[in-house]
This record gives sequence, structure tokens and C-alpha cells, in this order.
Amino acid sequence: MSPVLSAFMRELPSWFLVCGVFLPVTLLLLLLIAYFRIKLMEVNEELSQTPDRQHNSEDNSSLYQRMKRT
Repeated sequence: MSPVLSAFMRELPSWFLVCGVFLPVTLLLLLLIAYFRIKLMEVNEELSQTPDRQHNSEDNSSLYQRMKRT
């Protein structure tokens, strides 16, 4: 370990590392996980409410043919 880094680690109080670095980073990561979980649940709900387009493949192909002609 370099002398500068060892002096820094020796002088830095441990409570500062816990309260000033690790705790905010952990809370931020948990907040991001919660946010993306909520967004994913909203998207899943929207997808379950939309009609299934796989059953309408004939309609989609005819629409594609009509758009291709124009």
C-alpha cells in the first residue's frame, strides 16, 4: 500500500466511512431498486391490459400489404 493511502486510512475515522460513504450509497441503490421495481410493475400492468396482437397476424399482414402498395 502506498504511504499516502495508508496515512489517509489511518487518519480517516471509521464512523465517517460508514455514515458518509457506505450508508448513502446503500440507500441510493435500494431506492433505485424500488423505483425500477415500481416502473416494471406499471409496465406489466399496461401490457396485461393491451390486446394480444399475436392472434391478429392476418390483420397485421393485410395492413402491411396495404401500406406496402401506397
